[in-house]
Amino acid sequence: MTDLKDRLKINVKDLDAVNQLIANPENDQVKDLCALIESFGGADAINKKAVEARNPETLMQRLKDINSPYVSDLEWLMEQRDKKAFVSMDEYCKNLGCESSSIDFSNAVTLEASAMQFFPWLIAQARQAIEKKELLPGRIIRVRNMAEQVEDNGDIMATALAMQIIGASYVESLDTRGTDGSNVHLGGGPATIAGFFGGIGQPNDYPIKWAKEYLKYYTTYGIKQVLNINSGTILLGYMMHRLGVDIEFKISVFVGNDNPYFIMWTLMTARLFARQDGTTSLVGFNLSNAVNNETIRQANAIRKQLGLEKQVRFEHHITETFKSIVLQPYNRRDELVEIAKEVPNISAKHEGGEPQIEETREHPSDIFDYFMAKKDIIDNNLMDALMGNYLDKHHSVNLSAQALIKSGIGVVAAQNLH
Repeated sequence: MTDLKDRLKINVKDLDAVNQLIANPENDQVKDLCALIESFGGADAINKKAVEARNPETLMQRLKDINSPYVSDLEWLMEQRDKKAFVSMDEYCKNLGCESSSIDFSNAVTLEASAMQFFPWLIAQARQAIEKKELLPGRIIRVRNMAEQVEDNGDIMATALAMQIIGASYVESLDTRGTDGSNVHLGGGPATIAGFFGGIGQPNDYPIKWAKEYLKYYTTYGIKQVLNINSGTILLGYMMHRLGVDIEFKISVFVGNDNPYFIMWTLMTARLFARQDGTTSLVGFNLSNAVNNETIRQANAIRKQLGLEKQVRFEHHITETFKSIVLQPYNRRDELVEIAKEVPNISAKHEGGEPQIEETREHPSDIFDYFMAKKDIIDNNLMDALMGNYLDKHHSVNLSAQALIKSGIGVVAAQNLH
């Protein structure tokens, strides 16, 4: 068996061939990427602009300059943080009949909610968390149209500042994702659904457009982490990082990492394109909703052997939107409690509420709601319903936190609040 395995080792000459491909001055893909980075002033200048754009004082001043109504909400949020209005982790554990000193935080699970589409939803979530002594998640995902955020009273900046106030990581989803008519497989409904089997579309010149859009929001608003849905843009994310841009991304559930071989492919590529210091731009990836705990065990063995256990988070859906993505009822909480005892660096992603609650809603959560323009939401009188869907997810976040803590497993909530 050992001799058979040896046949799979990659020959140095084959690695040399790949390096020659990458370094070839006539390689259009690499040439276009390098030219794009230089058009923004080079990697060092790009990173410097992003740090300045992300500065909390800068963000607040820009919001004040446009008379954003979100300034008062942000000031309130800072005030609540500073006076420790949110439940502490010690108190949260005591309310569950546990002592935090008895909880094992070595494999602490990151609490994650998706998708927080509008900044006011976060404030509603924070007010509820104070009132009911709940935890705010330590990681938040957004799938709202980027251009719309920019024009909506500085929503994009308010969210960037709020995440720093509460101490949570977050992810934005760029608009360059093949849903604008560029991909002939998308937008045709059932008439073109089979074409979707070819993958999430970033056709032709769209990967470079994606990279350009990333650099725009990175340098203008300090947006560092983005969702990645296509093999081409995943490769670009690795390459940009290797070239010096401090990009971070997570891979979407739609990519379909659904078995250990696919996961091995994903993590091997991250390792191959890591910087000299061993860091990678891949900070996490959603496993497919179809995976089970044995998949995660094997994935963890691969991740650990590649030295990526601390860098790359497995983002596992515990709940999903009630409509349009999985068969219901879907709830993986019991499996999460089991696997979290042995596998570190997992986030518990809540994309939906509890199925038994969702089915009672007049408008249960639907993955397609993420792609609705704000105007259409308002015209259809859906804003309150959609915020209610998000608060249902917040409820599920806390049910998972309670289940984990009662089992002796720590959680990562918004770190500046709890």
